[in-house]
Amino acid sequence: MRTPARPRPRLGAVALAGALALTGCAASPQSPESAPTPPAGVVVELQQLRSDVAGRQAQVHLENGGDAPLTVGEVRVEDARFDGPAIRVIAGRVSTVPPGGTVDIRVQLPPVDCTAPDDGGAHVVLELTGDAASTEVTASAADPLGFLAELHARECLLERVTDAAAVAFTGFEPSAPGAPAALELTVSPTGDGAVTIEGIGRTNLIDFAGATSEEVHALDIEVAEGDAEPIVVQIPIVPFRCDPHAVQEDKRGTIFDLAVELEGEPGSVELFVGEEMRGRILTWVAAWCGFGG
Repeated sequence: MRTPARPRPRLGAVALAGALALTGCAASPQSPESAPTPPAGVVVELQQLRSDVAGRQAQVHLENGGDAPLTVGEVRVEDARFDGPAIRVIAGRVSTVPPGGTVDIRVQLPPVDCTAPDDGGAHVVLELTGDAASTEVTASAADPLGFLAELHARECLLERVTDAAAVAFTGFEPSAPGAPAALELTVSPTGDGAVTIEGIGRTNLIDFAGATSEEVHALDIEVAEGDAEPIVVQIPIVPFRCDPHAVQEDKRGTIFDLAVELEGEPGSVELFVGEEMRGRILTWVAAWCGFGG
Protein backbone atom coordinates (compact mmCIF):
# COMPACT_ATOMS: atom_id res chain seq x y z
CA MET A 1 0.00 0.00 0.00
CA ARG A 2 1.30 3.46 -0.76
CA THR A 3 -0.03 6.98 -0.79
CA PRO A 4 0.03 8.59 -4.25
CA ALA A 5 2.39 11.52 -4.68
CA ARG A 6 -0.36 13.64 -6.22
CA PRO A 7 -4.16 13.58 -6.35
CA ARG A 8 -5.54 11.09 -8.80
CA PRO A 9 -9.01 10.53 -10.24
CA ARG A 10 -11.36 8.67 -7.93
CA LEU A 11 -11.61 4.92 -8.34
CA GLY A 12 -15.19 3.68 -8.06
CA ALA A 13 -15.89 3.03 -4.38
CA VAL A 14 -17.41 -0.38 -4.99
CA ALA A 15 -14.54 -1.50 -7.23
CA LEU A 16 -11.79 -0.35 -4.87
CA ALA A 17 -13.51 -1.63 -1.77
CA GLY A 18 -13.92 -5.05 -3.36
CA ALA A 19 -10.26 -5.14 -4.38
CA LEU A 20 -9.08 -4.04 -0.93
CA ALA A 21 -11.29 -6.61 0.75
CA LEU A 22 -9.54 -9.28 -1.28
CA THR A 23 -6.07 -8.05 -0.36
CA GLY A 24 -6.67 -7.55 3.33
CA CYS A 25 -3.57 -6.39 5.17
CA ALA A 26 -1.24 -9.16 4.15
CA ALA A 27 2.05 -8.08 2.57
CA SER A 28 3.42 -11.52 1.75
CA PRO A 29 3.83 -12.49 -1.93
CA GLN A 30 0.96 -14.38 -3.52
CA SER A 31 0.80 -16.69 -6.50
CA PRO A 32 -1.19 -15.45 -9.50
CA GLU A 33 -3.88 -18.02 -8.71
CA SER A 34 -4.42 -16.71 -5.18
CA ALA A 35 -3.80 -13.00 -5.79
CA PRO A 36 -6.72 -10.53 -5.73
CA THR A 37 -8.42 -10.11 -9.09
CA PRO A 38 -9.87 -7.06 -10.88
CA PRO A 39 -13.49 -6.01 -10.31
CA ALA A 40 -16.18 -8.00 -12.13
CA GLY A 41 -16.48 -7.16 -15.80
CA VAL A 42 -12.84 -6.17 -16.32
CA VAL A 43 -11.18 -8.08 -19.17
CA VAL A 44 -7.45 -8.04 -19.93
CA GLU A 45 -5.72 -9.15 -23.15
CA LEU A 46 -2.23 -8.90 -24.58
CA GLN A 47 -1.76 -7.67 -28.12
CA GLN A 48 1.13 -6.69 -30.35
CA LEU A 49 0.55 -4.18 -33.14
CA ARG A 50 2.76 -3.95 -36.21
CA SER A 51 4.14 -0.68 -34.85
CA ASP A 52 5.24 -2.45 -31.66
CA VAL A 53 7.39 -5.12 -33.28
CA ALA A 54 10.62 -3.24 -34.02
CA GLY A 55 10.77 -1.81 -30.50
CA ARG A 56 9.86 -5.16 -28.84
CA GLN A 57 6.80 -3.67 -27.23
CA ALA A 58 3.23 -4.89 -26.68
CA GLN A 59 -0.14 -3.59 -25.55
CA VAL A 60 -2.12 -4.46 -22.44
CA HIS A 61 -5.69 -4.10 -23.72
CA LEU A 62 -8.06 -3.39 -20.83
CA GLU A 63 -11.85 -3.42 -21.15
CA ASN A 64 -13.90 -2.05 -18.26
CA GLY A 65 -17.23 -3.87 -18.32
CA GLY A 66 -17.99 -2.87 -14.74
CA ASP A 67 -20.18 -0.11 -13.32
CA ALA A 68 -17.44 2.15 -11.96
CA PRO A 69 -14.43 3.88 -13.53
CA LEU A 70 -11.00 2.36 -13.06
CA THR A 71 -7.81 4.34 -12.52
CA VAL A 72 -4.73 2.28 -13.41
CA GLY A 73 -1.25 3.28 -12.30
CA GLU A 74 1.62 0.85 -12.59
CA VAL A 75 1.26 -2.09 -14.97
CA ARG A 76 3.48 -5.11 -15.31
CA VAL A 77 3.20 -8.32 -17.29
CA GLU A 78 4.67 -11.39 -15.61
CA ASP A 79 5.54 -14.38 -17.76
CA ALA A 80 8.12 -17.12 -17.19
CA ARG A 81 9.14 -16.89 -20.85
CA PHE A 82 10.86 -13.56 -20.07
CA ASP A 83 13.70 -12.83 -17.67
CA GLY A 84 11.71 -10.12 -15.90
CA PRO A 85 8.40 -8.25 -16.02
CA ALA A 86 7.23 -6.10 -18.92
CA ILE A 87 6.43 -2.62 -17.61
CA ARG A 88 4.86 0.59 -18.88
CA VAL A 89 6.88 2.28 -21.60
CA ILE A 90 6.04 5.66 -20.04
CA ALA A 91 6.68 5.34 -16.31
CA GLY A 92 4.37 7.18 -13.95
CA ARG A 93 1.49 7.52 -16.41
CA VAL A 94 -2.06 6.97 -15.10
CA SER A 95 -4.96 5.67 -17.21
CA THR A 96 -8.61 6.22 -16.28
CA VAL A 97 -11.08 3.85 -17.93
CA PRO A 98 -14.79 4.74 -17.72
CA PRO A 99 -17.49 2.06 -17.52
CA GLY A 100 -17.81 0.51 -20.97
CA GLY A 101 -14.48 2.00 -22.04
CA THR A 102 -11.18 0.49 -23.14
CA VAL A 103 -7.53 1.46 -22.98
CA ASP A 104 -4.33 0.12 -24.54
CA ILE A 105 -1.29 0.46 -22.30
CA ARG A 106 2.04 -0.03 -24.06
CA VAL A 107 4.65 -2.12 -22.24
CA GLN A 108 8.31 -2.82 -22.95
CA LEU A 109 9.10 -6.51 -23.31
CA PRO A 110 12.25 -7.74 -21.51
CA PRO A 111 14.68 -10.26 -23.02
CA VAL A 112 13.38 -13.79 -23.39
CA ASP A 113 14.30 -16.63 -21.03
CA CYS A 114 15.11 -19.58 -23.25
CA THR A 115 15.11 -22.05 -20.37
CA ALA A 116 11.30 -21.72 -20.27
CA PRO A 117 9.02 -23.56 -22.72
CA ASP A 118 7.16 -21.66 -25.45
CA ASP A 119 3.71 -22.61 -24.15
CA GLY A 120 3.68 -20.57 -20.95
CA GLY A 121 1.05 -18.11 -19.81
CA ALA A 122 1.02 -14.44 -18.85
CA HIS A 123 -0.50 -12.55 -15.93
CA VAL A 124 -1.00 -8.80 -15.79
CA VAL A 125 -0.64 -6.97 -12.48
CA LEU A 126 -2.54 -3.67 -12.31
CA GLU A 127 -2.19 -0.99 -9.67
CA LEU A 128 -5.72 0.35 -9.07
CA THR A 129 -5.65 3.73 -7.37
CA GLY A 130 -8.12 5.87 -5.46
CA ASP A 131 -8.05 9.11 -3.48
CA ALA A 132 -6.35 7.65 -0.43
CA ALA A 133 -5.39 4.08 -1.29
CA SER A 134 -4.10 1.82 -4.00
CA THR A 135 -4.01 -1.91 -4.45
CA GLU A 136 -2.60 -4.45 -6.86
CA VAL A 137 -4.81 -6.94 -8.64
CA THR A 138 -3.74 -9.75 -10.95
CA ALA A 139 -5.52 -10.93 -14.09
CA SER A 140 -4.81 -13.87 -16.32
CA ALA A 141 -4.18 -12.29 -19.70
CA ALA A 142 -5.32 -13.91 -22.91
CA ASP A 143 -3.05 -13.73 -25.96
CA PRO A 144 -5.58 -14.35 -28.75
CA LEU A 145 -3.02 -14.17 -31.57
CA GLY A 146 -0.38 -16.20 -29.74
CA PHE A 147 2.32 -13.62 -30.42
CA LEU A 148 4.16 -14.26 -27.14
CA ALA A 149 4.80 -17.94 -27.90
CA GLU A 150 5.92 -17.06 -31.44
CA LEU A 151 8.20 -14.27 -30.21
CA HIS A 152 9.74 -16.54 -27.59
CA ALA A 153 10.40 -19.33 -30.09
CA ARG A 154 11.78 -16.93 -32.71
CA GLU A 155 14.09 -15.05 -30.35
CA CYS A 156 15.36 -18.23 -28.73
CA LEU A 157 16.18 -19.56 -32.18
CA LEU A 158 18.01 -16.28 -32.90
CA GLU A 159 19.93 -16.73 -29.65
CA ARG A 160 21.06 -20.15 -30.83
CA VAL A 161 21.99 -18.72 -34.23
CA THR A 162 24.09 -15.98 -32.64
CA ASP A 163 25.92 -18.58 -30.60
CA ALA A 164 27.38 -19.60 -33.96
CA ALA A 165 27.49 -16.20 -35.68
CA ALA A 166 26.46 -12.62 -35.10
CA VAL A 167 24.19 -11.47 -37.93
CA ALA A 168 23.51 -7.78 -38.62
CA PHE A 169 22.76 -5.28 -41.35
CA THR A 170 25.90 -3.15 -41.47
CA GLY A 171 25.44 -0.83 -44.43
CA PHE A 172 23.08 0.66 -46.97
CA GLU A 173 23.97 2.36 -50.27
CA PRO A 174 21.02 4.13 -51.92
CA SER A 175 20.57 4.19 -55.68
CA ALA A 176 19.09 6.34 -58.42
CA PRO A 177 15.52 5.60 -59.54
CA GLY A 178 15.37 2.44 -61.60
CA ALA A 179 18.62 1.00 -60.23
CA PRO A 180 18.95 -1.37 -57.25
CA ALA A 181 20.32 -0.17 -53.93
CA ALA A 182 22.70 -2.29 -51.85
CA LEU A 183 21.80 -3.59 -48.40
CA GLU A 184 24.85 -4.99 -46.62
CA LEU A 185 24.54 -8.05 -44.39
CA THR A 186 27.49 -9.14 -42.25
CA VAL A 187 27.74 -12.60 -40.69
CA SER A 188 30.51 -12.82 -38.08
CA PRO A 189 31.27 -16.39 -36.96
CA THR A 190 32.03 -16.99 -33.29
CA GLY A 191 33.87 -20.23 -33.92
CA ASP A 192 31.58 -22.03 -31.45
CA GLY A 193 28.97 -23.50 -33.77
CA ALA A 194 27.58 -24.03 -37.25
CA VAL A 195 24.64 -22.40 -39.00
CA THR A 196 23.43 -21.81 -42.55
CA ILE A 197 21.75 -18.55 -43.54
CA GLU A 198 19.73 -19.86 -46.46
CA GLY A 199 17.98 -16.71 -47.63
CA ILE A 200 16.23 -13.45 -46.87
CA GLY A 201 12.53 -12.75 -47.40
CA ARG A 202 10.98 -9.72 -49.06
CA THR A 203 8.92 -7.36 -46.93
CA ASN A 204 5.78 -5.38 -47.65
CA LEU A 205 8.10 -2.52 -48.70
CA ILE A 206 11.34 -4.07 -50.05
CA ASP A 207 11.90 -6.55 -52.87
CA PHE A 208 15.06 -7.86 -54.49
CA ALA A 209 16.45 -6.84 -57.87
CA GLY A 210 15.69 -9.44 -60.52
CA ALA A 211 13.29 -11.22 -58.16
CA THR A 212 11.05 -13.95 -59.48
CA SER A 213 7.86 -15.18 -57.87
CA GLU A 214 9.97 -16.58 -55.03
CA GLU A 215 9.60 -14.54 -51.84
CA VAL A 216 13.04 -15.53 -50.52
CA HIS A 217 16.29 -14.25 -52.00
CA ALA A 218 18.94 -17.00 -51.75
CA LEU A 219 22.05 -16.28 -49.66
CA ASP A 220 23.47 -19.75 -48.90
CA ILE A 221 25.91 -18.48 -46.27
CA GLU A 222 27.45 -21.45 -44.47
CA VAL A 223 29.21 -21.04 -41.14
CA ALA A 224 31.18 -24.00 -39.80
CA GLU A 225 32.43 -24.54 -36.27
CA GLY A 226 35.85 -22.96 -35.94
CA ASP A 227 35.23 -20.28 -38.61
CA ALA A 228 36.36 -16.77 -37.68
CA GLU A 229 36.37 -14.66 -40.86
CA PRO A 230 33.34 -12.35 -41.27
CA ILE A 231 31.20 -12.87 -44.37
CA VAL A 232 29.87 -9.69 -45.99
CA VAL A 233 27.09 -9.87 -48.58
CA GLN A 234 25.64 -7.05 -50.69
CA ILE A 235 21.92 -7.66 -51.27
CA PRO A 236 20.44 -5.78 -54.28
CA ILE A 237 17.10 -4.27 -53.27
CA VAL A 238 14.33 -2.28 -54.96
CA PRO A 239 11.03 -0.95 -53.63
CA PHE A 240 8.29 -3.58 -53.57
CA ARG A 241 5.64 -0.90 -54.07
CA CYS A 242 5.55 2.80 -54.85
CA ASP A 243 2.34 4.11 -53.31
CA PRO A 244 3.17 6.95 -50.87
CA HIS A 245 1.20 5.55 -47.95
CA ALA A 246 3.41 2.44 -48.00
CA VAL A 247 6.22 4.68 -46.71
CA GLN A 248 4.08 6.99 -44.61
CA GLU A 249 2.43 4.11 -42.78
CA ASP A 250 5.42 1.76 -42.67
CA LYS A 251 5.58 -0.49 -39.64
CA ARG A 252 7.45 -3.64 -40.74
CA GLY A 253 8.95 -2.76 -44.12
CA THR A 254 12.54 -2.94 -42.83
CA ILE A 255 12.18 -6.04 -40.65
CA PHE A 256 13.42 -8.99 -42.68
CA ASP A 257 12.87 -12.71 -42.17
CA LEU A 258 16.03 -14.78 -42.50
CA ALA A 259 15.62 -18.44 -43.38
CA VAL A 260 18.16 -20.46 -41.40
CA GLU A 261 19.14 -24.06 -40.84
CA LEU A 262 20.52 -25.01 -37.45
CA GLU A 263 21.49 -28.54 -36.44
CA GLY A 264 19.68 -29.88 -39.49
CA GLU A 265 16.40 -28.11 -38.71
CA PRO A 266 14.99 -25.19 -40.74
CA GLY A 267 13.69 -22.06 -39.05
CA SER A 268 13.13 -18.34 -39.45
CA VAL A 269 14.40 -15.36 -37.45
CA GLU A 270 13.59 -11.66 -37.74
CA LEU A 271 16.29 -9.04 -38.27
CA PHE A 272 15.64 -5.29 -38.09
CA VAL A 273 17.87 -2.82 -39.90
CA GLY A 274 17.81 -0.39 -36.96
CA GLU A 275 16.16 3.01 -36.66
CA GLU A 276 18.91 5.03 -38.35
CA MET A 277 19.10 2.77 -41.39
CA ARG A 278 15.32 2.48 -41.51
CA GLY A 279 15.09 6.26 -41.96
CA ARG A 280 17.63 6.19 -44.79
CA ILE A 281 15.83 3.35 -46.56
CA LEU A 282 12.44 5.07 -46.33
CA THR A 283 13.97 8.27 -47.72
CA TRP A 284 15.48 6.29 -50.59
CA VAL A 285 12.18 4.55 -51.38
CA ALA A 286 10.40 7.91 -51.52
CA ALA A 287 13.05 9.38 -53.86
CA TRP A 288 13.25 6.23 -56.00
CA CYS A 289 9.47 6.25 -56.44
CA GLY A 290 9.33 9.95 -57.21
CA PHE A 291 7.34 11.26 -54.26
CA GLY A 292 10.13 12.29 -51.91
CA GLY A 293 10.74 15.95 -51.19
